[in-house]
Amino acid sequence: MSALERFQLPLYLVAAFLGAGLGFWVPGLPPWGEVLLWPALMVLLFATFLQVPLLALRQAFRDRAFLLAGLVGNFLLVPLFVYALLQLLPPEPGLRLGVALVLLVPCTDWFLAFAHLGRGDVARALVLTPLNLFLQLLLLPLYLFLLSGGSPGGVPLASLLEAAWVVFFPLLLALFLQVRSLGRHLAAKTASWPVPLLALVVFLVALGNAGHLAGFPALFLVLGGVFALYLLLALGLAWVLARLFRLEAKAGRTLAFSLGTRNSFLVLPLALALPEGMALAPLVIVFQALVELLGMGAAVRLVPRLFP
Repeated sequence: MSALERFQLPLYLVAAFLGAGLGFWVPGLPPWGEVLLWPALMVLLFATFLQVPLLALRQAFRDRAFLLAGLVGNFLLVPLFVYALLQLLPPEPGLRLGVALVLLVPCTDWFLAFAHLGRGDVARALVLTPLNLFLQLLLLPLYLFLLSGGSPGGVPLASLLEAAWVVFFPLLLALFLQVRSLGRHLAAKTASWPVPLLALVVFLVALGNAGHLAGFPALFLVLGGVFALYLLLALGLAWVLARLFRLEAKAGRTLAFSLGTRNSFLVLPLALALPEGMALAPLVIVFQALVELLGMGAAVRLVPRLFP
């Protein structure tokens, strides 16, 4: 893990506080945060997708037990946990939608780094990552439909299309480049980009949404408790699944980090495209990323003990 990755949590915290402070004290800046956020987010997604071995899908079905455990955990059991956790939240649509968005999708970036730090199997993680990415893009609309009881759930079709453009254009561009030698060279050159780019995105989200932060601190304890509880449930679920599928220790550790880390920035475009009444959703997603990073610092010490 690079020096930037080791200090990413304080970097994101500084970016969040700086953006919020400037948004409060300089009234003319928040609109610029909204304007610059979309191109910054697309560059972040492109740099991240370039690091994901999308072509490794061809190797994804070799370890069937690990693969099945990961898919059952991430796409069947975790959504049930998310539904239960939503019942602990106040009936605020933007708040609940933000929590649902960020917890439903498995991580595709720092999952790899934490799997390595937690003595997992990075080769298995590399194979699972592109499969997780494509399945979450397919299943997220279905999850939101089911969690909202069969109604649109406050997510207009226009928002879905706008967010899809922001996600799929960098994804297709990264996939196009990965089949060429230029893609491997560019991936090596941009390997350290996601951390400062994510810090920039956090800064711009805080800057553009500073006006909505007034009531947000009151929700810190509730949201922090829900996100911490999710992490504990995810680690416990990984422990159970590892035994049911008879996974070796390194595979079990990798599964734990797959279930524990969530893909906050991938759902951020959808949260940002939501109507004005859902303004809390992007703030919830950024806050979850900060809580998750803090939790992962403990998980890299706890997970090897769960899977000795």
